[in-house]
Amino acid sequence: MPATGDQAPTFTATIGTSDHEDFDLTDHFGDGPVVLAFFPGAFTPPCTNEMVALQEHIGAFEDAGATLFGVSADSPFAQGAFRDEHGLEFDLVSDMARVAIDAYDVEIDIPELGLHGVANRAVFVIDEGGTIVHAWEADDPTNEPGYEELLDAVRSA
Repeated sequence: MPATGDQAPTFTATIGTSDHEDFDLTDHFGDGPVVLAFFPGAFTPPCTNEMVALQEHIGAFEDAGATLFGVSADSPFAQGAFRDEHGLEFDLVSDMARVAIDAYDVEIDIPELGLHGVANRAVFVIDEGGTIVHAWEADDPTNEPGYEELLDAVRSA
């Protein structure tokens, strides 16, 4: 897993909408901090809790000039429905090819839920120059990040 001080691995994927818009992480460098919040799967209770909690803090992310993205191996259609159902105002990135999951080394299997090769819950804050300034990965995928700690990292990026 990339650590604080490492150059952030870049990747391309698809925005989680029915429009299948292209996503390129490098397009977001230079516009303030970028937050990548990896999560195992849309519509699962812990992931819903985390994405809703991030939405509840969206104003603080925006005040810090940050752009927030949720990243999972879900299809763009599933992510779009998940985003709509929960009123998420930030984009979800569909990494069905697991390019980002592999680049950030956050792959996990959760056999009891039938999930294999999905993203563990992890959050990376990347500064304008593309350097990781905060990295967190859950010891257990049901754990959520410390939101105040995350916001502190965004504010100092």
